[in-house]
Amino acid sequence: MTKLDRRTALTIAISLLGLAAMPSTAQVTWPIGKPITWVVPYPPGGTTDILGRAIALRLGNSLGATVIVDNKAGATGTIGSASVAKAAPDGYTLLGTSIGPQAIVPSLMPKMQYDPVKAFEPVVLIGTIPHVLIVGAAQPFRTVAELAAEAKAHPEAVSFASGGKGTILQMQGELLRLQTGTRMTHVPYKGDTPAIQDVLAGHATFMFAPVAAALPHILSGRLHALAVTSAVRLKSMPEVPTMGQAGFKDFVVEQWQAAYAPAGTPSAVVQRLNQEIVRILKDAEVVAMADKLGVTLVGSTPQQLAETQKADLAKWAKVIKDADVRAD
Repeated sequence: MTKLDRRTALTIAISLLGLAAMPSTAQVTWPIGKPITWVVPYPPGGTTDILGRAIALRLGNSLGATVIVDNKAGATGTIGSASVAKAAPDGYTLLGTSIGPQAIVPSLMPKMQYDPVKAFEPVVLIGTIPHVLIVGAAQPFRTVAELAAEAKAHPEAVSFASGGKGTILQMQGELLRLQTGTRMTHVPYKGDTPAIQDVLAGHATFMFAPVAAALPHILSGRLHALAVTSAVRLKSMPEVPTMGQAGFKDFVVEQWQAAYAPAGTPSAVVQRLNQEIVRILKDAEVVAMADKLGVTLVGSTPQQLAETQKADLAKWAKVIKDADVRAD
């Protein structure tokens, strides 16, 4: 063998050794031999939980894995979110959450246990939920302008309910307070249902409520709908104007549901999760369930979710600052 032949053979041998030492993508399979945990940072029974369970069941079937739903409620959703932020970025822990912990609460809590942007990899924007401004049937108001006029004429006599401090429902009340230049009293409840009940009873003047929760009472005549927060009128209430049509600009507000993974989760895993969940959101049973919940399914790219979160972080940070909203 000539020197040239020996040199060529040596080069080939070194190349083969290098290839053998490299991890093969074919050998890196996910998921395998380990259950996936879908963390819901709220109690069972709510929209985020119902959506999460429907997606988790189908995600497990499509991936050939077990997907367990774990409800870790508390602190306006931040306890469950923090647990996912600290989890290993291996694709086996996911967060099914909403706008609150990811875009509102960070501006209310000076000492968060996680960074809402840096601690997560966006996976998919699942869907959005429009809201409706409601008053009890005994209230004299039939337009938002009439409600605002009352608040101006009798400062602090008008109160608005919400499902809790730091929720999107409270933020809409604060935004209305800012846009009308009035003083209104926020009355937080432990959940949307008791808040709606007190609006029905007249203990709170008004509230912004999820459409699905308020609609039965609106149809029965026990509540009056003054406006919806979506960009266009809703098919379920075509006679109800949008906040824009009611004279309030920049008042398009929709709660969103989304899925995240811990920061550092491999992009291939994130993309696979995105593809599977987007496909699941087209399932006829999931679509029918979402309609009942009042959720408009989206199925975005990870980048679109990141952009939505960034925009809402800035929007609600300004409202919280301008309205001087405090967590306690």
